[in-house]
Amino acid sequence: MVVKRVLIADDSEPIRELIRRLLEHRLDLEICAEATDGRETLEWALAIQPDLIVLDVLMPLLNGVEVASVLKKNLPSCKIILFTMYGEYVRSLAFAAGVDIVLPKPDGLSPLAEAVDRMLQELGSEPISP
Repeated sequence: MVVKRVLIADDSEPIRELIRRLLEHRLDLEICAEATDGRETLEWALAIQPDLIVLDVLMPLLNGVEVASVLKKNLPSCKIILFTMYGEYVRSLAFAAGVDIVLPKPDGLSPLAEAVDRMLQELGSEPISP
């Protein structure tokens, strides 16, 4: 089994905690880093080259769309899920920047779990539960 690496990027500690709890039990992925702003997200992503990033839009220093645009040029195989309160407002910009999936936070964690499964399958990994 090849473990896929995930970077969580959100300026809200409670949101990062929720995402971490959703994903940390999975045997097919490793949470390799967490970032609290756009610049930190870029630094971590370029240094560790994760397979998947769960990314917020509204973050300090660089927003998620700006981050996605840079990452898709430098890490084209990295999958990006934009998990945001502003999904409908940024959807077209996000897809143009290279985001793979846009999910509204108000829809909860179930759609995020499904999106992670889908992205991991596209990366060649089958979901494995503990």
